[in-house]
Amino acid sequence: MTDSIPVVRETDHGTARLLPDVDRPRAWLLTVDGAPQSYVDLDDPAHLEFEYTRRLGHVLDLLGAPGRTYRVLHLGGGALTLPRYLTVTRPGSRQEVVEFDRGLLDLVAEHLPLPEDAGVALHAADARTWLESAPAGSVDVLVADVFGGSRVPARLTSVEYARAAGRVLTDHGVYLANLADAAPFAFLRSQLAAFAPLFAESALIAEPGVLRGRRFGNAVLVAARRPLDLGELARRTAADAFPARVVHGPALRDFIGDARPVGDVDAVPSPLPPDGAFGIG
Repeated sequence: MTDSIPVVRETDHGTARLLPDVDRPRAWLLTVDGAPQSYVDLDDPAHLEFEYTRRLGHVLDLLGAPGRTYRVLHLGGGALTLPRYLTVTRPGSRQEVVEFDRGLLDLVAEHLPLPEDAGVALHAADARTWLESAPAGSVDVLVADVFGGSRVPARLTSVEYARAAGRVLTDHGVYLANLADAAPFAFLRSQLAAFAPLFAESALIAEPGVLRGRRFGNAVLVAARRPLDLGELARRTAADAFPARVVHGPALRDFIGDARPVGDVDAVPSPLPPDGAFGIG
């Protein structure tokens, strides 16, 4: 996209808007039905504007030595912020993106195209269906950032979904998810209860104000089959413009408490955000 003119289009599942950033010449904000979904800078794909994407970026940076490549599956596409990030921070990685809204994929491909050599394959498909059909042990990193409107769909909140995610990961695989909740954290705690038993290492990254129950907000779930440098992760997230905490070990077990995972039959979407929690303008 060369002209800094907003684009509005009805896609398969909502009204998408691409809004130019007046401070960065080729940067764009994607909203769907008024809710911010993605921010990308075509001149600087390593720039992560949203706080939760920076936290995901910190984890991705710490997975291995610089230059190491990975097989990455992204559930949820948006404007492809993290796939773009990995093309420059871990060039040569092979990435698959599964996005339910074909119209949104078409909009992004038309106005915010990826470089031809990005190594990113885009698929218009249901995330859970794709996951269950993917080969076992075929993915090093799975990033889940799927929202139907402003809620994580129920099909992606159950213990059966957690097992399907674990099945496609390698023996050293890492699962990352962008979630949202508020005190008393019934949703977040059930998600952690579903993933923690399946992985050797688990953590939660969120702003202190969210963890203290002061407001609704994003939280990043981290589940890994190998040790992660959580000390360095905590240092990096604490140094961000909007500092976050990394909860793990006994503190995470205390946070989970007596929560239990939910099955497909009882699964529900993530909580509906309060008015204004994620909107703009």
